[in-house]
Amino acid sequence: MDIVRRMRHIVAMGGGGFSMEPDNPLLDEYILGLARREHPRVCFLPTASGDSEGYVEQFHSAFSGRAETSELALFRLDGRDLRAFVLNQDVIYVGGGSTVNLLALWRIHGLDAWLEEANAAGVVLAGISAGALCWFEAGVTDSYGPLGALHDGLGLLRGSFCPHYDGEPARPEAYRTAVAEGLPAGLAADDGVAAHFVDGTLRAAVTSRPHATLHRVERCSGRVLETPLPTHHLG
Repeated sequence: MDIVRRMRHIVAMGGGGFSMEPDNPLLDEYILGLARREHPRVCFLPTASGDSEGYVEQFHSAFSGRAETSELALFRLDGRDLRAFVLNQDVIYVGGGSTVNLLALWRIHGLDAWLEEANAAGVVLAGISAGALCWFEAGVTDSYGPLGALHDGLGLLRGSFCPHYDGEPARPEAYRTAVAEGLPAGLAADDGVAAHFVDGTLRAAVTSRPHATLHRVERCSGRVLETPLPTHHLG
């Protein structure tokens, strides 16, 4: 298949979307609006949740009538050509769960390389929590139990990421500590925030909640600084 390079869209959600805000579709509608067609092909990757069947059903129900939906369950492979399937989508939507497990399975099956190839061809990559952190070089995860640093993300986006910044009380301190100890500077997203990157650069920060915030967290002169970034409420 010949691949034509297009703008590379990645949307990283700190929280929200159909699984956390079933009655507030603003972030999901924003993602669908980036697709190349009006009724896009949207594939759900539930790897981080162990391919939870309930999660998959929730996805199909949420996007019914708005998109042509499918899922790719790596725990239940059916023999399809994974590369061709991924490249044939308009949006890849990655669910939450264990970032560590997600990365391990993707790399074993070669899905990490095909997702990068698809993104270069114009397929929108999006996700929540683990499905957002995975695109970055590093971040903070509870995949090991206690919150801790993760240093081997896919690296499609530079720096680090922390989801659920206002939704889980331990997140801010864990992220600031990790950055102080050498984790790359990055972004912390409240629940209801989506950071939209185009060709690796932050293009917009949109929210489904009026006061949700995206924060820049970085080391400066031996201190960790946290700076709120401009956001646009979609409501």
